[in-house]
Amino acid sequence: MTDIQFNSWFFLIVIAFVVIWKIDFFTTLLNLKSFKSQIPSDFVDVMDQEKFEESKDYTRLKSVYGIGISAFMTVVFFSFWWLGGFGWLDGVVRGFGYGPLLSGVIYIGILFLALQIISLPFSWYSTFGIESKFGFNKMSPGLFFGDFIRSLFLSALVGGPLLLTILWLFEKFPAAWLWGWVIVSVFMLAAVFLAPTLVMPLFNKFTPLEEGPLKSEIFAMAEKCEFPVKEISIMDGSKRSTKSNAFFTGFGATKRIVLFDTLVEKHSVAELVGVLAHEIGHYKKGHIVKGIVIAIVSTGVMFFLLNVVMANRSLFDAFGVRETSVYVSLILFGILMQPVNQILGIAGSWLSRKHEFEADAYAAEVTGQPEVMASALRKLSADNLTNLTPHPAYVFLNYSHPPVVERIAALRD
Repeated sequence: MTDIQFNSWFFLIVIAFVVIWKIDFFTTLLNLKSFKSQIPSDFVDVMDQEKFEESKDYTRLKSVYGIGISAFMTVVFFSFWWLGGFGWLDGVVRGFGYGPLLSGVIYIGILFLALQIISLPFSWYSTFGIESKFGFNKMSPGLFFGDFIRSLFLSALVGGPLLLTILWLFEKFPAAWLWGWVIVSVFMLAAVFLAPTLVMPLFNKFTPLEEGPLKSEIFAMAEKCEFPVKEISIMDGSKRSTKSNAFFTGFGATKRIVLFDTLVEKHSVAELVGVLAHEIGHYKKGHIVKGIVIAIVSTGVMFFLLNVVMANRSLFDAFGVRETSVYVSLILFGILMQPVNQILGIAGSWLSRKHEFEADAYAAEVTGQPEVMASALRKLSADNLTNLTPHPAYVFLNYSHPPVVERIAALRD
């Protein structure tokens, strides 16, 4: 029925995907079994037993739903693969007669669009089912689909030319992986500068923080930290969710600290200053620069490995694709890298957790009020229905932030 060959590549990929899914499933079960019956002592002042049970229900429903999505998408992937979908689509696209560059954009674009469409119902239920059930969702259907269309438009506007450039490089130059690394690295750096001013405003409204005690305290803290902040923005996160957050983005003239409007509504000035000191801590500790450097180095390694497997005949045979091409190589390499990225993600999450501890420590030191920072974390966790008792194995594999109980203990130490 298909031209798929059961070679070493075939079995390696199947085993890797199955093993990773089983690990994810097993650690999720461990996480669900780690629920405690009593509220952790640090949270009795911000969460009653009913809200604690609600947080467990929220974690339980999201976890089961996530496993279901993962299983479904794995079945879809294997079905498309084993029915010869990759080779069939390549034959259809080649039949258009557009040449390797445009054919590559069409081939990858079709697969990308199909993935987005398949994922859309799951995203809808997550937003209007789970998030609405627990009182988080504030999105309208119009905003939901507007975000979806805007995301597709940005992917085509930005990703299309970048993809075309990568395809052209590998079609024309022996050392294409080096040029690809350079171009993608420049693109990543440009995105850091341009995203705060060009991309993010497409999805949210950013309003400069009004004059008042909060702004005065924040700028006093920034001056104390020798942090040249030019803008503190309030983001209208409440139009999508009641959840609260804050983040740091940009460099130079585009540097911006962003507070969700929901965060400002629910926290005292002292707590907000502590949250801002935490974000400043990421900058002062060099976490932003380290992240960019790691991303650039990782990109270089990825392009080198892509060059190694480019047009590998055995890999194409494993997927039933008759003719080798640069664009199919990109897709097959992306599939190969999914298990590898899972492993690399564990290291990245470990480093991220370490950085969060460091930023917390910086905030506690510079404010001189670690208990205020702990208070902000307790309120954030209660408002967002955070799982207060996650299993260590699940944390190790999935958490980019340390469990909040550990963060509070570290602040007090």
